[in-house]
Amino acid sequence: MLLDHRIPDDWAAIMDPFGNATHTALSFPLLGEDVLITGSGLIGSMAVAIAKFAGARFIVASDLSEYRLNIAKQMGATMTVNPSKGETIADAVKQLHMHGFDIGLEMSGSPKAFIEMINSMYNGSCVSLLGILPSDFGVPWSDIIFKAITLKGIYGREMWETWYKMEQMIIGGIDLNPVITHHYHIDDFQKGFDIMESGNCGKVILNWD
Repeated sequence: MLLDHRIPDDWAAIMDPFGNATHTALSFPLLGEDVLITGSGLIGSMAVAIAKFAGARFIVASDLSEYRLNIAKQMGATMTVNPSKGETIADAVKQLHMHGFDIGLEMSGSPKAFIEMINSMYNGSCVSLLGILPSDFGVPWSDIIFKAITLKGIYGREMWETWYKMEQMIIGGIDLNPVITHHYHIDDFQKGFDIMESGNCGKVILNWD
């Protein structure tokens, strides 16, 4: 598939995870909605930018990594939550004077994060699930049922639909630069793997020229 000439090479290198973020975030209408994103890795942080681009009102992102949360802020998060520091999503709801979130994007695969998300959703809300929860996890079905929450499992990308949306968001001005934090020459690939293992990075790009 040909790329639009206006898409930078660095962004072309991350079109696959950007597609995952697009599929997850745009599964439900976001205009004017309050969005919660649990898990602010590369895909979660791009989902922040997509939600903002799509007209969400408040966007709250949670993660255990302060480095990743800083990227989420650069991508447009209204507020970030770090549970390792004792911060809670419930506190964010109170600070933003909301009754709960309209849209949830679960990117972490963490049972604790998922339960806190369900507890923080508004009645009739919707949740996209990209993170893979443990098979033995006890899903809080009663809370989901009595809140009338709609769940959608996300697997990969809807190739053609997401591709067109991705291109239009990029052409329309969405900024993906904050998620690309490091560049190395291909000969220094080990440095890229080392910084990835440290967790203090976003997307690492290896240059061949």
